[in-house]
Amino acid sequence: MKAPDTEPEKKYLFDNPRNVKILLGCFYASLVVLLLIEFLLHKHPHFGWEAWPEFYAVYGFVACVVLVIVAKYFLRPLVKRDEDYYD
Repeated sequence: MKAPDTEPEKKYLFDNPRNVKILLGCFYASLVVLLLIEFLLHKHPHFGWEAWPEFYAVYGFVACVVLVIVAKYFLRPLVKRDEDYYD
C-alpha cells in the first residue's frame, strides 16, 4: 500500500473564525473598560490639553498613523533596493 503524498494540513488557533471573533470581542471589551476607567480616575495634567477626555488615546492613534506614513513615504525609499539588485 502506498503512503499518501500529502500530510493533513495543520490547524492553528486563529484558523477558526470563531476564535478570531472571541479575541476581537475581548479586545473591544477591554477598550471600552479602559475608556470608561479614564472618566473615573483623577488626572494630574501638566498641560491643559492633557486633561481633555481621551487625549492619550487620540494622541497614540495620531502618532501611530504619522509613524506609518513617515516609514512608507520617507524611510522606504532610503532602504529600498532596485528590482534587479541581486542579479
